[in-house]
Amino acid sequence: MIDIIAALCMIIGCLMSLAAAAGLYRFPDLLTRLHAGSKPQVFGLMMLLLGIALDAGTWKVVPVLLVALILQFLTIPISTHMMARSGYRNKHFRRQDLVRDDLRARVEDELETEQREGVPAEERMPHQQGGRA
Repeated sequence: MIDIIAALCMIIGCLMSLAAAAGLYRFPDLLTRLHAGSKPQVFGLMMLLLGIALDAGTWKVVPVLLVALILQFLTIPISTHMMARSGYRNKHFRRQDLVRDDLRARVEDELETEQREGVPAEERMPHQQGGRA
């Protein structure tokens, strides 16, 4: 019975990872691709690790699997957030798709501050120069 549950966990994990890959390929812009790449990928990894733990049949692999899971829980949201902020600042998204834009005021304030302080245009970030990176 445990082998069947382990196999189901691995199949579900693989399908979720496949769904993440399909979302990365099919979705139109950076922000939706980041969502597709982070949410199902984490769940798929959890199911795969659970399947591996059940299939191993020993507690010796559990600490290693927990370390892998914890590192993924720490790095995936942070990297997704940083990529989204970078994509926003470089205008790699469709503004009309945003329902709420909390970052716009902050980016404009940073631009005004750098212009007041006399930062040369070539030292500014691409989003501050009005172009794409």
